[in-house]
Amino acid sequence: MTLLTLQSTRPGEPADPSVDHGIQAIVSGASNAETCNTDLAAGPWDFDARPGYGPGSSMGDVIPTGAPRQGELPAGYREASEAELHDRITAAKAALGDRVVVLGHFYQREEVVAHADYVGDSFQLANAALTQPQAEAIVFCGVHFMAETADLLSRPDQAVILPNLAAGCSMADMASIDEVEDCWEQLADLYGDLDTPGADGLVPVVPVTYMNSSAAIKGFVGRHGGIVCTSSNARTVLEWAFARGRRVLFFPDQHLGRNTAKAMGVPLEQMPMWNPRKPLGGSSERELADARVILWHGFCSVHRRFTVDQIDQARAEHPGVRVIVHPECPMAVVDAADEAGSTDYIRKAIAATTEPTTFAIGTEINLVQRLAAQYPQHEIFCLDPVVCPCSTMYRIHPGYLAWVLEELVAGRVVNRIEVPAGVADPARVALERMLAARP
Repeated sequence: MTLLTLQSTRPGEPADPSVDHGIQAIVSGASNAETCNTDLAAGPWDFDARPGYGPGSSMGDVIPTGAPRQGELPAGYREASEAELHDRITAAKAALGDRVVVLGHFYQREEVVAHADYVGDSFQLANAALTQPQAEAIVFCGVHFMAETADLLSRPDQAVILPNLAAGCSMADMASIDEVEDCWEQLADLYGDLDTPGADGLVPVVPVTYMNSSAAIKGFVGRHGGIVCTSSNARTVLEWAFARGRRVLFFPDQHLGRNTAKAMGVPLEQMPMWNPRKPLGGSSERELADARVILWHGFCSVHRRFTVDQIDQARAEHPGVRVIVHPECPMAVVDAADEAGSTDYIRKAIAATTEPTTFAIGTEINLVQRLAAQYPQHEIFCLDPVVCPCSTMYRIHPGYLAWVLEELVAGRVVNRIEVPAGVADPARVALERMLAARP
């Protein structure tokens, strides 16, 4: 298994956690590692005017018509060196002080995370923004649905900014509001009134959406008695839903839904798939009548890259390796791993391990590289030997971060993300239900 090796510039210095540096080394021939697309070495502005998610794990996914695109980044940011951008971001943050808070997702490139006031998963970061009531602007270095969630939870006078509007999420886009509403109508034709409990006190279906979904989807769930979940609390949320409904419609990620429900004892034959491009989602009326969890035909392209063969190879080459994967991975991969858990679970599991250990991690490469640099007493590597970061997370570059911050210094708010009130109100209801659900 060829690994992207982390190298220090001088003996005794920490390893370099930058995936970008590794990709540049691959493209220049200085590293024998492999990347899924050499275009990752270019600035993301090279792809802003083109339809698509950009190079990386989601480059083969079909982007919806009308997906947001980023306008041209001024040349001064495109042409600046990494060191210059670092200094400009640092200076702009100093000038703004507590008027701005910068949030960085675990999967962001190291050059961006270095400037984040908080680093975490999407919901942790949205909640972190709530602890900064004095901030006039929240700069969310993540993807579009994350910025929407921050806008849902922040004050109306706080501006939520996404540095690159092209940073979407292919998984979130796999469940559009029109497709979900059409699915709901078909299920109503099959089950009857979906919003009224029967004699058993249960409704026919409770909609559950993963955090990785649009605000419109969260609003739909809120209007129909449903709830939001994260990868950390999916089991608790499904228990909440089963206490209220005979079955669950889970979207957009089939793998998180399947892995969670299977661990709860739901048989696979009671988890039919709903493909929005087929009548009744491609299932029969009998399959849907017997269903406990209806799984939407969506997935994360980052986590779909991990395979059982990769785990077998890791075990063969590293006897005693501890394999931890994200629950967005396919079921066979989760079953073959030693453990499965959210990004925060993975991080905490490594932090809590006191003896030197070899870890093979099945999640996004930026987090894995950062953990490898942070815990040099362990050997930590990504299960996928091909360096292939999240296409959309990688659209956030220090050039965009410098731009939005310097615009704030100049008194201008660019790339603001605002959720309309008609969507925001029911979406908050779905989020509040999640916060109220306890294991």
